[in-house]
Amino acid sequence: MFFTVTIVIHDGFVELQQMRYVVAVAETANFTRAAERCRVVQSALSHQIARLERELGARLFDRTSRRVRLTPAGEAFLPAARQALDAAERARAEVAAASGELRGQLAIGTIPTVTAVDLPSALKSFHVRHPQVRITLRVGASDELAEQVRQGTLDIAFLGLPPDVRPKGVRGRALARGELVAVVAPGHPLADMADVDLRRLSSEVFVDFPAGTAARAQSDEAFAAAGVSREVAFEVTNADLLARLVRLGLGIGMMPAAFAPELRDVRVVELRDPPTRVEHLIWSRQRPAPAAAAFLEALDLPAALMVT
Repeated sequence: MFFTVTIVIHDGFVELQQMRYVVAVAETANFTRAAERCRVVQSALSHQIARLERELGARLFDRTSRRVRLTPAGEAFLPAARQALDAAERARAEVAAASGELRGQLAIGTIPTVTAVDLPSALKSFHVRHPQVRITLRVGASDELAEQVRQGTLDIAFLGLPPDVRPKGVRGRALARGELVAVVAPGHPLADMADVDLRRLSSEVFVDFPAGTAARAQSDEAFAAAGVSREVAFEVTNADLLARLVRLGLGIGMMPAAFAPELRDVRVVELRDPPTRVEHLIWSRQRPAPAAAAFLEALDLPAALMVT
């Protein structure tokens, strides 16, 4: 089924295809690359954007020989264009679902250390069952992912938060609670110890996630509660780099106990007073799109039964 959707503005019309062109140019900052993404010749894309600018009575892009950037009018237009495109895609998906066909998009976000769900296997199974759904995956920090769910750029996200923090402005549920452990290089003095406390660890140099992130807060709050401070010399954004720096002996790290066995060539040290974290699954307060609802059902977590 094919839809042609227009939005009336004064005496003119804004077409979805024009919006796609604007979004492509904004994201690539280049008319040639945008045309390649949209699979049209550049002259056609440029013509449609110029036509749209005439309809709107404002320039959307400043163009020079070196760069393309949004004007203030373009900055104002872009979010509305994205919302209109998302709404059109949602409408197509709803019609298809009513006919018994699942299609559309499924945008998922996750922290790199999720363990409550075998996400790669879940995505594979869902793709095999629903090949018409286009799945995208973003890995990031919990705070960023939660905001993207609130804004509607992600359908679903898996987060890891301190036990006293709950995601706001979304629906969801807690999946699992777990403790953190220390990870050290094989030759580190702590490598053969059965367990240590945070006071002993505080004398070490640390590799950790960036300050201000939920992943970092779990450890910072635990050390503060123990009445000790520590030095975080290396801030990283992914578990693989953290493990590599630890293996090289540049510092020690803190990781969820359920995830630590996946790291190669490091030793795991259990803690007497470990930090803890809670993994959450969240989605928008709005009714999930058909693909998102189907994915939640595939996880045995029906959306209608869970609210936070």
